[in-house]
Amino acid sequence: MTKPVPMAEVWRGSLLESLHLGHAVICDDSGQIVRSWGDADAVIYPRSSAKMIQALPLVTSGAAAKYGLSSEQLALSCASHNGAHIHTDRVNSWLAQLGLGDDDFRCGPQEPDDIPARNGLIKTDTSPCQVHNNCSGKHAGFLTLNQHLGAGPDYVEIDHPVQQACLTAFEEVTGMESPTYGIDGCSAPNFATTVHGLARAMSWFASAADRSDRASDAAAQLVSAMATHPDLVAGETRACTNLMRAMGGKVAVKTGAEAVFVAIIPEKKLGVAVKITDGATRASECVIASILVGLGVLEADHPETRKYVNAPLLNRRGIHCGSVRPSAEMLF
Repeated sequence: MTKPVPMAEVWRGSLLESLHLGHAVICDDSGQIVRSWGDADAVIYPRSSAKMIQALPLVTSGAAAKYGLSSEQLALSCASHNGAHIHTDRVNSWLAQLGLGDDDFRCGPQEPDDIPARNGLIKTDTSPCQVHNNCSGKHAGFLTLNQHLGAGPDYVEIDHPVQQACLTAFEEVTGMESPTYGIDGCSAPNFATTVHGLARAMSWFASAADRSDRASDAAAQLVSAMATHPDLVAGETRACTNLMRAMGGKVAVKTGAEAVFVAIIPEKKLGVAVKITDGATRASECVIASILVGLGVLEADHPETRKYVNAPLLNRRGIHCGSVRPSAEMLF
């Protein structure tokens, strides 16, 4: 088995202070590896980077069309949002459209990452609701599919038709049987695959427009929604939003917990998957941005790129004291 390789370095002065190791794969539209780092067969949980896969049954089942879901709603179904009003207002409207309420969610409450939204709750002495959960858009999608299927309320259970539909979609697009699953932060099952399997899935999404089957049409809709509404997929200050904006809607990217990051590049029909083994987000953001620069879809000198590649480390007084940079292994 190939070991993880150095992917991101943290320098302070002239000293390499920290080193992040990981795995990454770039796949073409046939699912073949174009380039890899570390162990392409390392088994990982994709966490929230797989949300566009989990959203596939929402579209392929006909539920999205039945309920007239907009591209904004499809973007939210793939989102790990900040809990800002632009997110929660839309999710609440979606729930109302279904005739449901916050208690119908199974994702659990979460304090918003959006500072104005968080301060608003504090000022009014209001507790966070489940709609503030960063996965509430995905769960609104689950509830829509669940209502369409006429299934029971506990839609996050592994044997529930909603999750079985997600598993089927997951194994189809990764091209392999999932060896296991874990329970994600939002209580939904998260199916494991290899780094190669995840990259293969992203390349399948990237080449969806070349095919005419129902699943591919659904994939193209989801990718378009993500790229068109980067502010809904994550939010202000977030890498997913910043990088998609910097690439002008030509590429869809999505992060996941424990330092997973994926990219879908339709114009090159390439899919990318990154996993940093120590779970450091600063490293996964640096690496995905470095790969996108190397592939020629992200400008190296773009202000948003510089937030992640050779990103400056500033101390409390704003003094530049180091940087987070890609390792030599990441150079194209």
